[in-house]
Amino acid sequence: MTPVWHSRGRGLLPLRALELPGWKTALSWVAALLVSFLFLLPGLWMITDAQDAAMHMAQARVPESLSLLTAMALGATETIGGVLVLVPRFRRWGAILTSALLLVFLIYFALNYHALRGAECNCFPWVKRAVTPAFFAEDGLMLGLAVLAGLWSRKPESPRSAVMVVGAVLVFALVSYGVDATRLTGIRAPDTISVDARPYSLQRGKIFIFFFDPMCAHCFDAARRMAQYRWGDTKVVAVPVEQPQYASQFLAETGLAAAISNDFGELKLAFGYTGYPFGVALQNGREKAALIKFEDQEPGATLKQLGFIH
Repeated sequence: MTPVWHSRGRGLLPLRALELPGWKTALSWVAALLVSFLFLLPGLWMITDAQDAAMHMAQARVPESLSLLTAMALGATETIGGVLVLVPRFRRWGAILTSALLLVFLIYFALNYHALRGAECNCFPWVKRAVTPAFFAEDGLMLGLAVLAGLWSRKPESPRSAVMVVGAVLVFALVSYGVDATRLTGIRAPDTISVDARPYSLQRGKIFIFFFDPMCAHCFDAARRMAQYRWGDTKVVAVPVEQPQYASQFLAETGLAAAISNDFGELKLAFGYTGYPFGVALQNGREKAALIKFEDQEPGATLKQLGFIH
């Protein structure tokens, strides 16, 4: 069979010479599918549950004032990378973006290794990954997959279509954030809960519900700062998320004057609890605000604005 010739520059090359071997194409697809999955999963989680993602960002030493913005930006960027690497004509761009993100992650965790060693990296929803030497090996493997996905990809095409993909992801992120923000206001509290083994009404006055883990250092620091607030007529109810047997000791050591409720399951469902530390400001049985920031001036600034502290 006579080969079909294609002119390129000054010479002539057969078109078949421009085709990649089958094993290279297959390997590129496998790498792209894995990278896409590894980026779309956390990216979509951060976009659709920004409040929870922001809490995890704060635990990873991102300044709490920037945690929500970081979660949204990172979620959108990871989602864009996961989509681009999946489409052959955008794959090289997606591989470059995901590789850059992985390099940033590796550098960030390397610089903060001593502070975060042994802590959960919170990179993936429902998957616990501790910051250990194995963490860097795993991210290094993902970086290798990203490079492999782009190595034999074809020249990028249709930048206009790629911009449309980016725009669609950004719109989706903004809409998800709006829905999430709306959901966190105006929720009706349960009529009563059990506090110190007795019925306790949530329908009267100002009540601040504080979700915490007695073994959480971030929760401990937050409670110790809140113990200095002038609460006035606001009542504080502390709800241990884990290890409730240590709740009394936690309050004694932090100095936070609060009643203890073990009705975590009911309150979690009522207020869309995302992760500790977490607070809910109630007034006459209705949620005024959900608080996820417990660093610097927060939650004091928000509570003061709401009239919950003086």
